[in-house]
Amino acid sequence: MAKILFVLTGSDHWTLADGTRHPTGFWADEAVAPFEAFTAAGHEAVVATPGAVVPTVDAASLAPDVNGGPDGAAEVAAGLDRFAALRAPLDLAEVELADYAAVFYPGGHGPMEDLAVDATSGALLVAALASGKPLGVVCHGPAALLATADADGTSPFAGRRLTAFTNAEEIQAGFGERAHWLLQDRLINLGVDFREGGPWAPHVVVDDNLYTGQNPASAAPLAREIVKALG
Repeated sequence: MAKILFVLTGSDHWTLADGTRHPTGFWADEAVAPFEAFTAAGHEAVVATPGAVVPTVDAASLAPDVNGGPDGAAEVAAGLDRFAALRAPLDLAEVELADYAAVFYPGGHGPMEDLAVDATSGALLVAALASGKPLGVVCHGPAALLATADADGTSPFAGRRLTAFTNAEEIQAGFGERAHWLLQDRLINLGVDFREGGPWAPHVVVDDNLYTGQNPASAAPLAREIVKALG
């Protein structure tokens, strides 16, 4: 059994361009689907957040219309109940990478608020990439990569193939003109080799030990790739 570290946002909102706070957090199935895949393979999931804040689930991610209907929504809700570590997170500042076989960052709009500027998370990401351990990041989770840039704006993720929630998807979700910035744009400015798939379709990009997924539909296939890597 390996221990897998889930790093989740501690924010319950995302500040929009007009200063309003959009209620958010983490996207339920982007945590649940990987949790289910990892635990089914015999691994243990541990959760960390900035300041050990109990993470907030985005209420929109529990709706039937984003989970394939009422049965899917009930299954995701049950998965959240099974994921007990969500209710007792570690403080991200006290995490030791050596204790874990892999690191996984779910999305939701919350990371756009806190992990995008969290130096502790940025240092963990840099260390995880260098370690060779599987590093999985999905949807808006790659916002955390923005905190890996040094004072000169240089990041070890520059040049790496990856994907994330796209401009097209953000526009279709209704936030394109409301956001301070768009994730795809910022990642490209960071220097990554951004690989865009079709809106809302599963799309996974693997570059050595970096595993990224574009959107919520990509969380489960992304987790399966990490399970294979862990053997």
